[in-house]
Amino acid sequence: MSVFQLFAKNRIVAPPDFNRWKVPPASIAIHLCIGSVYAWSNFNPALVKVRGVVAPAADDWSLGSVVWIFSVAIVCLGLSAAFAGNWLERVGPRAVGSIAAVCWGGGFLIGGLGIYLHQLWLLYLGYGVIGGIGLGLGYVSPVSTLIKWFPDRRGMAAGMAIMGFGGGAIIGAPLNDFLIDYFYRAPQYLGTQETVKPELKVGRLYALTESEERPVIVISQNEAARLSVQTEPGVYVVGTGSTGVAEAFVVLGIGYFFVMMIAAFSYRIPADDWRPADWAPANAPSASRRMISQGTVDATQALRTPQFYLLWIVLCFNVTAGIGVLGVAKTMMTEIFGSTLPQIVTARFAGGFVLAIGVFNMIGRFFWASASDHLGRQRTYAFYFLLGIPLYLSLPFFAAQQSAFPSVAWLICFYGSTMLIFTMYGGGFATIPAYIADLFGTKYVGGIHGRLLTAWSFAGVLGPWAITSLRESSLKRALSDLAKHVDPTKFNEAFGGSLDQLDVLVANKTVTLSKLMLIAPPGTMNPSATLYNSTMYLMAGLLAVACIANALIYPVDAKHELPE
Repeated sequence: MSVFQLFAKNRIVAPPDFNRWKVPPASIAIHLCIGSVYAWSNFNPALVKVRGVVAPAADDWSLGSVVWIFSVAIVCLGLSAAFAGNWLERVGPRAVGSIAAVCWGGGFLIGGLGIYLHQLWLLYLGYGVIGGIGLGLGYVSPVSTLIKWFPDRRGMAAGMAIMGFGGGAIIGAPLNDFLIDYFYRAPQYLGTQETVKPELKVGRLYALTESEERPVIVISQNEAARLSVQTEPGVYVVGTGSTGVAEAFVVLGIGYFFVMMIAAFSYRIPADDWRPADWAPANAPSASRRMISQGTVDATQALRTPQFYLLWIVLCFNVTAGIGVLGVAKTMMTEIFGSTLPQIVTARFAGGFVLAIGVFNMIGRFFWASASDHLGRQRTYAFYFLLGIPLYLSLPFFAAQQSAFPSVAWLICFYGSTMLIFTMYGGGFATIPAYIADLFGTKYVGGIHGRLLTAWSFAGVLGPWAITSLRESSLKRALSDLAKHVDPTKFNEAFGGSLDQLDVLVANKTVTLSKLMLIAPPGTMNPSATLYNSTMYLMAGLLAVACIANALIYPVDAKHELPE
């Protein structure tokens, strides 16, 4: 027997007495591994200061450039899933899951090399492209498998399959933070700013070390307090020490590869004529029976129906509304609440925020998908949108209140609204395969679902683009407005340059919003809390469009169904 036969589809057909409940653990394990992509924002603080380590240096990558790595991964997820859907039906989930393990684990290793060499294109290629392909292959392999095993509970089956993906951040977020802290090495410390007295040259700070003049960065007491590792305020040499993120990538890549390979070899599929005991399609709950087709539509014919494109809009805009926030969740929490509640909103608290998103994302995937078996898919999605719109609109209000009247109460309200949003964000992912099975039949769910996931690819660009570009515009306005109220003499003393050099100093990360607030007049309102307002308004608008698209969905015309 050749090695390739180990991956053959006919080798994993289960015997008639096989217990179908043995399949979900393998599906959940793979999705927990690839679902760690939702903890991407935990990497952002380390990736934007690979050179500076304790703070971003002039040559460090910007937040906007590293957020797009997450977007590339999601784009490649959708594109590879579109290809893998039909391929999965031919070769089976073991082969697809195994290749997913190679791509996802290998993507981390190549990405780690890119961080070590400080080559951004390698990080995009490894984590974004190769890792993204692994995401798509790993995502589709469990979904159609479990729906075939549980035709009597389609929503619950899809919820189990996709639950792990939403919960990946539960493991990924603390694991990422632990590994980054474990491998962290502090850069060379020269002393306080007063004793070292660094000089500004062409927008950058330099100081004399034992042997030569080197580029340096200065961190304040407040900035040092927000770091997860105890750090002294003062002057540090750029290019020394390590954030630990490159080493973390290597460990994660190896670990995810082995877990996913074990899970892939645990897959089993039912025989073509297998059915659960005492089950018939007519037993579906009455609330959802109207939308359940008794026929079968193949993946090619599904593209000729309006229902496919309405579902595409529903999925795309629901995902867009959440995915942009996911990419910057840790940074967003720190910027909105870090300056007003520094004792509470620390780096670890912000990491816990990402972890909590993963928990509620996972809970929502199983709860809402299971509930849709009784409510019906269309009603369930209507609930997502009609509740999600006011929740998104509430976030700018809570942020504004926190800026004007700092209180833990606003933090609690912001936290709670965000968690409710992500239960429905996760529920939207988990319910869509069952929605597909209802409209088009269960036989070609893998192929149709894969093609529908191109909506996720589009959302993976639209969401992060919206949140980063709108945030960047807000940040530029905030810096410009704040600089107008700063004493020019204090500005020169703090940054070694005049206000006329503001754009250059901001571009080289010498001037930041937090540092500018230190010399602002007493009573000046911190604009950090308002940086994400325009994004939240846009997301609420997208949910309104998705709500209309969902209301327009109706049963598929019988002319699209395959003959018996």
